[in-house]
Amino acid sequence: MKFMKLGSKPDSFQADGDNIRYVATELATDIVINIGDVKFNLHKFPLLSKSEHLQKLVASTSDDGDEILIQEIPGGPAAFEICAKFCYGMTVTLNAYNVVAARCAAEYLEMYESVEKGNLVCKIDIFLNSSIFRSWKDSIIVLQTTKSLLPWAEELKLVSHCLDSIASKACMDTTKVEWSYTYNRKKLPSENGKDPLWNGVRRPQVVPKDWWVEDLCELQIDLYKRVITTIKTKGRVSSDLIGEALIAYALRRLPGFSKGIAQSGDITRYRSLAETIVGLLPTEKGSVPCGFMLRLLRAAILLECEETERNELMRRISQQLDEVTVADLLIQSSTRETTMYSVDIVQGLVEKFVAYEQNAKNALLVDSDFQDNRSPKFASDASKVLVAKLVEGYLAEIARDPNLPLSKFVDLANTVSSFGRASHDGLYRAIDMYLKEHPGISKSERKRICRLMDCRKLSADACMHAVQNERLPLRVVVQVLFFEQIRQATLGVHNSTEEQPGSIRALLPGGSHGSSRSTTNTEEDWDAVPTAEDVKALKGELAALRLGSSGSDGNLNDGAKNDAEKVAAGKLKGLVMSKIFSKLWSNKERNGEISSSDTSGSATAEETKSTPSRSRRHSVSLSEHP
Repeated sequence: MKFMKLGSKPDSFQADGDNIRYVATELATDIVINIGDVKFNLHKFPLLSKSEHLQKLVASTSDDGDEILIQEIPGGPAAFEICAKFCYGMTVTLNAYNVVAARCAAEYLEMYESVEKGNLVCKIDIFLNSSIFRSWKDSIIVLQTTKSLLPWAEELKLVSHCLDSIASKACMDTTKVEWSYTYNRKKLPSENGKDPLWNGVRRPQVVPKDWWVEDLCELQIDLYKRVITTIKTKGRVSSDLIGEALIAYALRRLPGFSKGIAQSGDITRYRSLAETIVGLLPTEKGSVPCGFMLRLLRAAILLECEETERNELMRRISQQLDEVTVADLLIQSSTRETTMYSVDIVQGLVEKFVAYEQNAKNALLVDSDFQDNRSPKFASDASKVLVAKLVEGYLAEIARDPNLPLSKFVDLANTVSSFGRASHDGLYRAIDMYLKEHPGISKSERKRICRLMDCRKLSADACMHAVQNERLPLRVVVQVLFFEQIRQATLGVHNSTEEQPGSIRALLPGGSHGSSRSTTNTEEDWDAVPTAEDVKALKGELAALRLGSSGSDGNLNDGAKNDAEKVAAGKLKGLVMSKIFSKLWSNKERNGEISSSDTSGSATAEETKSTPSRSRRHSVSLSEHP
């Protein structure tokens, strides 16, 4: 820390109790100056020789008056005592902690060069400019002391000089930074004497770009805001580094922020702090990690921050939603909500993401220069897939909440239904978890939630699980088994219709005449939960399909099939698909419930007779038919 000594005489100021100060000399004092509740018994000559303001006060009093009252001097009795000692020529030590108070008091007392050469105002200004503002540590300390000396420190431009000094040092080239500037860091190995030697020479110290971040966390939020704003104005610090500084400050200043909770305390102060941090966030996308903004949003909700700040955070988060993890989205709901997590917040984030992606797509179409550039589209598609998987994982987590309404689950899933992804395993897991935790939902609700899933996009493992899942409606189990049969068929299973496993033939019109299901299945039968016998039978058929597939692989290796065999196999798969579809939705045709998507599904089935390779892409999915 820098310091400056003024004067050479011994300090002869003494105290008589807490409220009286006097100078121990042979000469009797001739003036009493009251500063607040403290009385100073002093001599007129040394004071009036350097203070123009005291000259005016003495001149304005009566001839026999020797007592002056001063109430508003900045810095109070302590600052006045420094100025009085300087007037007496006594030794005074100025440092970062008292220099601002002394400067403001000297300004109040008008201790200028016009009164006497080498007066206090001039000496303090020299000390500030030559030492204090050149020191990183002292500049921060001085800035902290200005808060209690407003508006004097502001009017004398001491605050602005501190801000510029700190910002300039934070923006300087790290190769010119001396580690002695910092004071809140851990010691380097070289300072502890533990730095290893390399060829007898110590390794040069590399100063990181964020060397100043921790030091600024000592500032209160109002001063911190001004420092960060000044740094951003200079334009020499990256937005990523600004974001890192804000993260460090939030972790230091917001209780429980690292855990995403707000601990008890001064809620009003913490609310103001959170709102200020939101306002300081860099505008550049990606400059602040999305996980940090979500924790900040969580704090803003708990602290009941203004709607403006919350909406701004949600807008920023939605633009980077593909960077989020499921754990980040698990925002605890308020006491007014019945659900465990704030599903509405996540719903809003996903909707804003969809709108942002659509606006970005429209902007590319408008700009003809970018119409032929496909990389933004690919990036957008990749983001959508990531967000879809994120939502699936989130749905699996909130499905465990017994108070979660089905409507919220379905609405959130539908928000990303248009996002193409190769697998629906994550969605199936979420649906199964919801059915497990909510066994009392009705058949129509069970049917509604299962519509979200496309059975064609389930992996082999998911299909195996679904066929054995007693919580799924029979219609879904049959569809899973059917699409698995199609998948196996494309891998080389080319059995005739008579050679299909028993329960597959039972699904075909005119199939197994001993099965009542082939002729008398109703809509209620298909929506019912399968019995243990149904699950066992379907599990056996799935196993039979896999055995058939493995057996056929060996036959395929013995020799290539001729073109006639391939055409016959393709026609067979088309026939099986057409018959299965006609059975699954025959009741809906009778009831007049076939939608346009149902009709397209039947037409697609016919296409498969001539184009087997398209059967998987155009088969009717559960999401298209109730």
